[in-house]
Amino acid sequence: MKETKIKLEHLIQEVKQFFTSSPLAEIGEKPSAEKWSKKEILGHLIDSGINNLQRFTEIPFESKPYLVRKYNQVELVRINDYQNSDLNEILQLFLAINQRILRIIELQAVETLDFPVTLHNKQEVNLRFLIEDYVNHMEHHLRQIKARNEGQY
Repeated sequence: MKETKIKLEHLIQEVKQFFTSSPLAEIGEKPSAEKWSKKEILGHLIDSGINNLQRFTEIPFESKPYLVRKYNQVELVRINDYQNSDLNEILQLFLAINQRILRIIELQAVETLDFPVTLHNKQEVNLRFLIEDYVNHMEHHLRQIKARNEGQY
């Protein structure tokens, strides 16, 4: 988990640096009506953080295997209205949630990382997989945000 924690720390800093140094108009620009703006992608990462923080903290004490409940990503971004939210507010929320997740990662014992988890598609994994998947998910979206700057997305 040490490498995963370090990777998450770097990603958090990259997200912070990107959103504090990019023009607001660029962050809020939607590539099309159906696609999320960079600001909405940040909101999606907040929703992912909220859901995963709950999972990471519940898995050690809930009955096993822990059943992961799927959440509606598109509706959460819409209902939270990230597009029209104050950037500083949502960036601070992103940072706070991920600082808490870093702390939860630090607190995991080897045995808790092996606790069984059943995904909504019935796939059997463990807490370690969920944490690594969360970090990889964030990395994917950060690459997506940056690639749009270079005209790739």
